[in-house]
Amino acid sequence: MRVMLVYMLQSFKSVIGKLVGIHDTPQKIAQGFGLGVLLGIFPFVGPIASLVLATLFRINRASALLGSLLTNTWLSVVTFLLAVKVGSAVFGIDWKNVCQNWNSLKANADWLDLFKLSALKIAFPVMLGYLIISLLAGILAYLITLGIVVAVKRKPQVHL
Repeated sequence: MRVMLVYMLQSFKSVIGKLVGIHDTPQKIAQGFGLGVLLGIFPFVGPIASLVLATLFRINRASALLGSLLTNTWLSVVTFLLAVKVGSAVFGIDWKNVCQNWNSLKANADWLDLFKLSALKIAFPVMLGYLIISLLAGILAYLITLGIVVAVKRKPQVHL
Protein backbone atom coordinates (compact mmCIF):
# COMPACT_ATOMS: atom_id res chain seq x y z
CA MET A 1 0.00 0.00 0.00
CA ARG A 2 2.82 2.38 0.89
CA VAL A 3 4.57 1.68 -2.42
CA MET A 4 1.39 2.49 -4.32
CA LEU A 5 0.97 5.75 -2.40
CA VAL A 6 4.58 6.77 -3.11
CA TYR A 7 4.12 5.92 -6.81
CA MET A 8 0.91 7.98 -7.00
CA LEU A 9 2.61 10.93 -5.32
CA GLN A 10 5.56 10.74 -7.71
CA SER A 11 3.17 10.54 -10.69
CA PHE A 12 1.24 13.56 -9.42
CA LYS A 13 4.46 15.55 -9.01
CA SER A 14 5.53 14.53 -12.51
CA VAL A 15 2.25 15.72 -14.04
CA ILE A 16 2.43 19.01 -12.13
CA GLY A 17 6.03 19.47 -13.26
CA LYS A 18 5.04 18.91 -16.87
CA LEU A 19 2.12 21.33 -16.64
CA VAL A 20 4.13 24.05 -14.93
CA GLY A 21 6.97 23.61 -17.42
CA ILE A 22 4.73 24.45 -20.37
CA HIS A 23 5.49 27.90 -21.76
CA ASP A 24 2.03 29.41 -21.94
CA THR A 25 -0.33 31.36 -19.71
CA PRO A 26 -1.74 29.55 -16.69
CA GLN A 27 -5.25 30.03 -18.09
CA LYS A 28 -4.45 28.38 -21.43
CA ILE A 29 -2.61 25.53 -19.70
CA ALA A 30 -5.55 24.93 -17.36
CA GLN A 31 -8.09 25.23 -20.19
CA GLY A 32 -6.17 22.68 -22.22
CA PHE A 33 -5.89 20.27 -19.31
CA GLY A 34 -9.59 20.64 -18.46
CA LEU A 35 -10.54 20.01 -22.09
CA GLY A 36 -8.27 16.98 -22.19
CA VAL A 37 -9.80 15.53 -19.04
CA LEU A 38 -13.31 16.13 -20.40
CA LEU A 39 -12.54 14.41 -23.69
CA GLY A 40 -10.47 11.68 -22.06
CA ILE A 41 -13.38 10.59 -19.89
CA PHE A 42 -16.07 10.85 -22.56
CA PRO A 43 -16.15 7.61 -24.57
CA PHE A 44 -15.10 7.35 -28.22
CA VAL A 45 -13.08 10.55 -28.13
CA GLY A 46 -9.69 11.24 -26.68
CA PRO A 47 -6.24 12.44 -27.62
CA ILE A 48 -6.95 13.31 -31.26
CA ALA A 49 -10.16 15.17 -30.41
CA SER A 50 -8.29 16.99 -27.62
CA LEU A 51 -5.62 18.18 -30.02
CA VAL A 52 -8.13 19.24 -32.66
CA LEU A 53 -10.38 21.14 -30.25
CA ALA A 54 -7.44 22.71 -28.40
CA THR A 55 -6.18 23.98 -31.76
CA LEU A 56 -9.62 25.33 -32.69
CA PHE A 57 -10.10 27.03 -29.32
CA ARG A 58 -6.47 28.28 -29.30
CA ILE A 59 -5.66 26.77 -25.94
CA ASN A 60 -2.63 24.75 -24.96
CA ARG A 61 -2.42 21.52 -26.98
CA ALA A 62 0.24 19.88 -24.81
CA SER A 63 -1.82 20.17 -21.64
CA ALA A 64 -4.95 19.01 -23.51
CA LEU A 65 -3.10 15.93 -24.72
CA LEU A 66 -1.74 15.27 -21.23
CA GLY A 67 -5.20 15.56 -19.65
CA SER A 68 -6.69 13.26 -22.25
CA LEU A 69 -3.98 10.63 -21.92
CA LEU A 70 -4.20 10.63 -18.13
CA THR A 71 -7.93 9.95 -18.09
CA ASN A 72 -8.51 8.07 -21.34
CA THR A 73 -8.32 4.44 -20.26
CA TRP A 74 -7.67 3.99 -16.58
CA LEU A 75 -10.93 5.63 -15.50
CA SER A 76 -13.12 3.59 -17.85
CA VAL A 77 -14.57 1.14 -15.32
CA VAL A 78 -15.19 3.76 -12.66
CA THR A 79 -16.70 6.30 -15.02
CA PHE A 80 -18.90 3.74 -16.78
CA LEU A 81 -20.64 2.73 -13.54
CA LEU A 82 -20.91 6.34 -12.45
CA ALA A 83 -22.27 7.37 -15.87
CA VAL A 84 -24.91 4.63 -15.74
CA LYS A 85 -25.99 5.71 -12.27
CA VAL A 86 -26.05 9.44 -13.06
CA GLY A 87 -27.80 9.05 -16.41
CA SER A 88 -30.34 6.62 -14.98
CA ALA A 89 -31.08 8.99 -12.12
CA VAL A 90 -31.71 11.85 -14.57
CA PHE A 91 -34.05 9.66 -16.64
CA GLY A 92 -35.66 8.18 -13.52
CA ILE A 93 -34.93 4.54 -14.36
CA ASP A 94 -33.21 1.70 -12.50
CA TRP A 95 -29.45 1.82 -13.09
CA LYS A 96 -29.05 -1.95 -12.68
CA ASN A 97 -31.37 -2.61 -15.62
CA VAL A 98 -29.55 -0.07 -17.77
CA CYS A 99 -26.19 -1.63 -16.91
CA GLN A 100 -27.44 -5.15 -17.66
CA ASN A 101 -29.04 -4.08 -20.93
CA TRP A 102 -25.92 -2.14 -21.94
CA ASN A 103 -23.69 -5.15 -21.38
CA SER A 104 -26.13 -7.37 -23.27
CA LEU A 105 -26.31 -4.89 -26.16
CA LYS A 106 -22.54 -4.62 -26.25
CA ALA A 107 -22.09 -8.40 -26.32
CA ASN A 108 -24.85 -9.35 -28.77
CA ALA A 109 -25.64 -6.41 -31.01
CA ASP A 110 -24.49 -4.80 -34.19
CA TRP A 111 -24.52 -1.07 -34.97
CA LEU A 112 -28.02 -1.19 -36.45
CA ASP A 113 -29.40 -2.20 -33.05
CA LEU A 114 -28.27 1.14 -31.64
CA PHE A 115 -30.97 2.86 -33.66
CA LYS A 116 -33.79 0.77 -32.25
CA LEU A 117 -35.95 2.40 -29.60
CA SER A 118 -34.93 -0.10 -26.91
CA ALA A 119 -31.25 0.54 -27.54
CA LEU A 120 -31.77 4.30 -27.36
CA LYS A 121 -33.39 3.88 -23.97
CA ILE A 122 -30.15 2.28 -22.88
CA ALA A 123 -27.67 4.52 -24.70
CA PHE A 124 -29.21 7.88 -23.79
CA PRO A 125 -28.86 7.48 -20.00
CA VAL A 126 -25.29 6.20 -20.36
CA MET A 127 -24.23 8.98 -22.74
CA LEU A 128 -25.93 11.68 -20.65
CA GLY A 129 -24.21 10.31 -17.57
CA TYR A 130 -20.86 10.44 -19.35
CA LEU A 131 -21.55 13.99 -20.51
CA ILE A 132 -22.36 15.17 -16.98
CA ILE A 133 -19.35 13.42 -15.45
CA SER A 134 -17.01 14.64 -18.20
CA LEU A 135 -18.15 18.24 -17.85
CA LEU A 136 -17.80 18.21 -14.06
CA ALA A 137 -14.39 16.53 -14.19
CA GLY A 138 -13.20 18.95 -16.89
CA ILE A 139 -14.29 22.00 -14.89
CA LEU A 140 -12.74 20.62 -11.72
CA ALA A 141 -9.50 19.79 -13.56
CA TYR A 142 -9.41 23.32 -14.98
CA LEU A 143 -9.89 24.96 -11.57
CA ILE A 144 -7.34 22.76 -9.79
CA THR A 145 -4.78 23.09 -12.57
CA LEU A 146 -5.20 26.85 -12.74
CA GLY A 147 -4.68 27.18 -8.99
CA ILE A 148 -1.61 24.95 -8.97
CA VAL A 149 0.03 26.45 -12.07
CA VAL A 150 -0.54 30.03 -10.87
CA ALA A 151 0.82 29.21 -7.40
CA VAL A 152 3.91 27.40 -8.67
CA LYS A 153 4.74 29.97 -11.37
CA ARG A 154 4.46 32.82 -8.84
CA LYS A 155 6.76 31.06 -6.37
CA PRO A 156 10.30 32.41 -6.69
CA GLN A 157 12.68 29.78 -8.07
CA VAL A 158 15.85 29.09 -6.14
CA HIS A 159 18.82 28.37 -8.40
CA LEU A 160 21.86 26.69 -6.92
